[in-house]
Amino acid sequence: MLLLRRAGTGFFDGLYSLPGGHVEPGESLLEAAVREMSEETGLCLHADALEYVGVVHRRSDTNRVDFFVRAKRFTGEPQIREPDKCDGLGWFGRDGLPAATVPYIRAALDARPAPWVLELGWQDDA
Repeated sequence: MLLLRRAGTGFFDGLYSLPGGHVEPGESLLEAAVREMSEETGLCLHADALEYVGVVHRRSDTNRVDFFVRAKRFTGEPQIREPDKCDGLGWFGRDGLPAATVPYIRAALDARPAPWVLELGWQDDA
């Protein structure tokens, strides 16, 4: 999995996360995934090569819903395209995630089998 180390945003800086972002008006979830991957890493995806793997409904600074997709294929070599938001990237196996991984990302990557739904942060012990 390609993970980016967040930096300079004030949100989980210093921790690894998956590429991602917000859906723009008039954009589908898969179109957003294609755009965000290109903006953040330079990798080229096609919506028809993406598959949904899960959803996280999490309580954070606000009520958030995150959709997770897997690319069955892509082209290009990853690079840091937003150095004001990211200071590192790397490929990691599911069993070799960095210790400094965003907690809800780690929970999502540990979830099996797909498709899955997680609710995080809604109880004191979650």
